[in-house]
This record gives sequence, C-alpha cells and structure tokens, in this order.
Amino acid sequence: MQITEDFVALITGGAQGLGNSTARRLLEAGARVVLVDLPGEAGEKAAAAFTEEFGDGRAFFAGADVRDEEQVAAAVAAAQQLGTLRLAVNCAGVATPGKILGRKGVLPLETYRTVIDINLVGTFNVLRLAAEAMAANEPVADERGQGDRGLIVNTASVAAYDGQIGQAAYASSKGAIAALTLPAARDLAPSQIRVMTIAPGVMETPMMAGMPGDVKETLEALVPHPARLGKPEEYAALVTHLVENPLLNGEVIRLDGALRMPPK
Repeated sequence: MQITEDFVALITGGAQGLGNSTARRLLEAGARVVLVDLPGEAGEKAAAAFTEEFGDGRAFFAGADVRDEEQVAAAVAAAQQLGTLRLAVNCAGVATPGKILGRKGVLPLETYRTVIDINLVGTFNVLRLAAEAMAANEPVADERGQGDRGLIVNTASVAAYDGQIGQAAYASSKGAIAALTLPAARDLAPSQIRVMTIAPGVMETPMMAGMPGDVKETLEALVPHPARLGKPEEYAALVTHLVENPLLNGEVIRLDGALRMPPK
C-alpha cells in the first residue's frame, strides 16, 4: 500500500512512546491519524501538537479504553469519517510487574487478569473491529489484482520469548499476542487484510526515561549491537515498511539488536 491523503491510521497508545512516534512518521508520509488513548489531557495535547505542526484535519484524538467495545467502535467510526481506514497499530499496554510468589505473597489474580485484559483482550478488540471496518474497503490493487484492504500491526515484546523474573503476567500477554498473529492473518486473508506483530526489545520510551542512569546503562550493555536502547522512531520506521511491503504477513519481527534477556 502507498500512503496517500485518503490513508487513515488508527493508533492505540498514541499519546506517547511508540504510538506517538508512529503517528508522527505516518503524518510526515501524508496520512491522517486517529490517536486512541485513555480519555484525558495527554491524548488531547498530543493531537493538538500534531495539528499545530501538520495542519488542520490531519490528527485527531479519540478517548477510549481498548477493552471497551463501544468506545473502540466509536474510535474506528471516527477514523472512517476521515478517509479510508487502512492501518491499525496496537501500542496500548501495561507492564505491571509481580512475582508469582514474592515477598508480599502470591500474585493477586486481579493483577494478572488486568494485564491480560489490557494487553491481549484490548489488542484483540481493536484488531477485530478494525478488521470489520477494513473489510468494506476497496482493495489497493497490485499488478496482479491482489492488493490490500488494510493492515493491522500488533505489539508484542521480547518478553514473549525471554520473559524475566516478575514478568509472568506481561510475558503471558505478549506471548499470546505473538501466537495470535498467524491465525489472525489466516482468518483475514480472504478479506485481503494483513496482520503483523512487532516484538520490541528495550526501547527508549517515557517509562524507561524515569529509570536511574545506571539501570539504563546495564540494559544497554545487554544489547549485542547496536549496544543501546531502541528508539521509538525505529519502531515507527518498521511500521511504515510493513505498510509498503505486501509480502509481510502473519509474522512476528523482533526489533531488539539481537538482545536475549537474562532471567533477571
């Protein structure tokens, strides 16, 4: 697919971090974006900043909890009003830590359930409703008439493969997103909708910015090459490549500089 003025992207977790960088990259390429995040000032300010930079009618905010069917459906409908919804990127998520058995006792079931609900159920909720909308699109025909109607990009994590101590809930949710990729791509293939997943390593996001300098240096030393944290812009660049490369479908791509996380 090519990004044109009619190309609309819906991005969850779009107020900051990976989602915000992805929105910027797509805006620079000419797309229109709908930032989906929890209702509040962060999302409104992010959309306002993009409007100031890229002009009116390019960036919008839709407050929604990704677990809520009606709220996500409203965000999808808002995206459809702007043009053709061609891309949905799932970046919303939480990384609540906790050992199964720790100093404070057993991991509360509600803590585990909340992480699964936001990361996995929320991702699936956006995926299914975005796919429903994309199925009505006219395909962007390639030279053989087999073009896309849309693309859905989910976000897993290297924790799906290298889950550390205290990451039982997080790794479970991200591992399930990785496992969802192929069956979702196969389910949606008849509708000419692709599904891809990116599994980032340790990224330079707002969550990491609050950590002490020595912690950051330790994490950077774990990455073989380049020995640094990943940049949100690199995630965004991969998303745009996925849009443009029609053969990428049903796969999980690690974006981690060959990182393999130790137990702790």
